[in-house]
Amino acid sequence: MLIETEATPNPATLKFLPGRAVMEGGTRDFATPEEAEASPLAQALFDLGDVTGVFFGADFISVTAAPGIDWAGLKPDVLAILLDHFSANMPLFRAGSASFSVPPADSGFTDDPADADIVAQIRDLIDTRVRPAVANDGGDIVYRGFDKGKVYLQMQGACSGCPSSTATLKNGIEQLLKHYVPEVTEVRAV
Repeated sequence: MLIETEATPNPATLKFLPGRAVMEGGTRDFATPEEAEASPLAQALFDLGDVTGVFFGADFISVTAAPGIDWAGLKPDVLAILLDHFSANMPLFRAGSASFSVPPADSGFTDDPADADIVAQIRDLIDTRVRPAVANDGGDIVYRGFDKGKVYLQMQGACSGCPSSTATLKNGIEQLLKHYVPEVTEVRAV
């Protein structure tokens, strides 16, 4: 089995492509070792001690290294864990755990039913134009809400903590949404 590796715009994160599906639907972001307990693979990566984030996409895994960690030393260990996992056809999640990202009930935003058409346009643009581009960089963007012209998005995977994420939000996503949905005045990360 060959696992390809790609750099991402976030220098702390590498994208690993096992050449097969990782998630059948949705994505999953693990920002702490406690969250990673839902997945044997994510937990094994966190157990290396130098990993601070794991993200599962449709056909890739993004791994974020702790500050000051050199990928030259960490990459062989990550590859070994991924090879062992996928070669043995091990399950991605433990039984009874949620296998995809679910917006938390307390995300702080409740869309106004009067904005349903605007929200539908925003979600469609994010799903068709933004998310595929962001997935190419090893991450994902999740819609969190729309309130008085402001769109709230959560960056995940390689995008979370990426030095260029603010530029991506302001110069890319915000401009796209403003162009197609005139009611949008600003995009903010949550």
